[in-house]
Amino acid sequence: KMSSGAAGLRQRKKQNCTEFDKMAPEERNKENSKLGRSPKYMLIQRFAKLFFGCLAAVTSGMMYAVYLSTYHERKFWFSSRQELEREITFQGDSAIYYSFYKELLKAPSFERGVYELTHNNKTVSLKTINAVQQMTLYPELIASVLYQASGSEEVIEPVYFYIGIVFGLQGIYVTALFVTSWVMSGTWLAGMLTVAWFIINRTDTTRIDYSIPSRENWALPYFACQVAALTGYLKKNLNCSAEKFCYLLVNASTYTFMMMWEYSHYLLFVQAVSLFLLDSFALAQTEKVHEVYRIYLFSLIVGYLLQFENSALLVSPLLSLVVALMLSKSLQMNMKKSTFVSRLLKIMYIYLVLTVAVTLNFLLKMFIPHKENEHLLKFIEVKLGLNTTKNFTMNWLLCQESLQAPSQDFFLRLTQSSLLPFYILVLIICLFSVTQVVFRRICGEPLKETVKLEDGRIGERPEIVYHVIHTILLGCLAMCLEGMKYLWTPYVCMLAAFGVCSPELWMTLFKWLRLKAVHPILLALILSMAVPTIIGFSLWKEFFPRIMTELTELQEFYDPDTVELMTWIKRQAPVAAVFAGSPQLMGVIKLCTGWMVSSLPLYNDDDLLKRNENIYQIYSKRSAEDIYKILTSYKANFLIIEDAICNEVGPVRGCRVKDLLDIANGHVVCEEGDNYAYSKYGRFCHEIKMNYSPYVNYFTRVYWNRSYFVYRINTVISFQS
Repeated sequence: KMSSGAAGLRQRKKQNCTEFDKMAPEERNKENSKLGRSPKYMLIQRFAKLFFGCLAAVTSGMMYAVYLSTYHERKFWFSSRQELEREITFQGDSAIYYSFYKELLKAPSFERGVYELTHNNKTVSLKTINAVQQMTLYPELIASVLYQASGSEEVIEPVYFYIGIVFGLQGIYVTALFVTSWVMSGTWLAGMLTVAWFIINRTDTTRIDYSIPSRENWALPYFACQVAALTGYLKKNLNCSAEKFCYLLVNASTYTFMMMWEYSHYLLFVQAVSLFLLDSFALAQTEKVHEVYRIYLFSLIVGYLLQFENSALLVSPLLSLVVALMLSKSLQMNMKKSTFVSRLLKIMYIYLVLTVAVTLNFLLKMFIPHKENEHLLKFIEVKLGLNTTKNFTMNWLLCQESLQAPSQDFFLRLTQSSLLPFYILVLIICLFSVTQVVFRRICGEPLKETVKLEDGRIGERPEIVYHVIHTILLGCLAMCLEGMKYLWTPYVCMLAAFGVCSPELWMTLFKWLRLKAVHPILLALILSMAVPTIIGFSLWKEFFPRIMTELTELQEFYDPDTVELMTWIKRQAPVAAVFAGSPQLMGVIKLCTGWMVSSLPLYNDDDLLKRNENIYQIYSKRSAEDIYKILTSYKANFLIIEDAICNEVGPVRGCRVKDLLDIANGHVVCEEGDNYAYSKYGRFCHEIKMNYSPYVNYFTRVYWNRSYFVYRINTVISFQS
């Protein structure tokens, strides 16, 4: 009986879709005749609106990509630099990603290059890694294929091709945000305002400035496309062609996003929770929401297979939630009936789904071998104050700016650009409207099939409810971790721009205020045009000169000490040498010289995390013998001491590398502001520069400049004083 009801629901849905396609022209003709307009006139008007809107969206994306390229050129003088100086601009993990792109281009064939990456033993000493899986190198695989297949070798240098793709993706990112706000508001003026706020708040919307090859810069444009397609897919009274297009785009972008970023399934989990809450209160078509769940399931399975059986996807919270929702689908069908039992089931439904999801995730982690980052769970415990630790890695992560709560400057910047005040206004109106709709649903009042402007019920539109829930969830994460602002702020721009440009939002506000002095519909239409125009003009007047100054002002980025170090390594160091030092410097050495290193700036592997902590001991208060044993255990031949770390003066007390090492090693105990040292050895990075025994017995200085000191690790130890 339940299955026949579900089949009937699907059949009615298909019939309605077909009837809509057939009847829509007749209905439009009747409406047009009432307004005294011909169908041809309306068709031309709609085509013109669509054409100019698409033109504005594409132009905005292209201009943003050109802006990023120009700014990058001005900041680094990129075209006037030599290859080595260009590569030094890639720091930390960015250097590692780009180094593998270089290796792919140097390989005799693409197949050979992929094999060498999946069986890589030339990057980290004493370790063979599957770099494609562990570092999510699918963007580099795609970039190398496009570079070679397009015949670009004779036209453009590899580095320009690489960063050009990333800047192009950022243009797509902006275009997708433009389209999302356009679809929600019905006017492409909202898209223009979204792009303006996005660029003005670029410091808080993207980290493209200083981390071009990072995974999020490759992945987030696809997520923005997925959100845009999902926004259209959730709309009511959507014709079949548009619905199928949105469905296919959600499919393609969801899978691509999952392949581009190792943490993508966590962001999709937040989205799935938003859809789950949307569906729980019956504010969207259940079939549509469950189609999105199937897309998640398909993407997880295919991603698991193509990512070399990545078990992290099987134990992800996204899979557990989706499976729990699919199992509860039959129960939700019964909830649609207006009976006392159905209302009772509504109360229990959310609790049931969450319980099944948590239980399933626990069981999966018990029976499926996985290498999920346990340090992330420990980090959350310490972050929430549930635990304390002296572990170096954990405390180092807690000290990172991106993993701390956002500063007041962040909110001040958003307020100065007028983004935050309008976002709060739009969010409050939408949230109250959604609350009213939920209350009506609980009381048994059905939703309207078509919400008209004069109804003033913006909270009945499922795509609006989805974005309200989604932005609140992302906002909660951003309030805990500043790094999450790069996920939240772009959608703040989009939601705020949609709200001030939407007549429905103003009409909803006027309904509450019971405005009678002026015709509310007319005033709503006027405000939806006047307010964004005033905002745009004020933004243009205040921020446009600053943006032009950025593009015309020549900045200087030059690091001669690092250039000299890399040049010395390439000329003097043996080809088989292994270098040890800070992980960030090791990434640059790997990119610029190709030499093997003992550690990498990656934090998704327990062994690499342990290596990083051990090699960081060169900045601790330990003996020369201890450091020598650590370095030789990783077959290191050369040690590099960085003066910036050894003599670091950190802004936050206790967050310097040497402070964290002293705490982890028990060499310093802080009690009421007093420091008690327990180590009988001086700080290694200071003592080794003195060139006295026993340090000279283990290490021989072979090169130095103002920033770096390079020591050869002796294979034959002399204990002469």
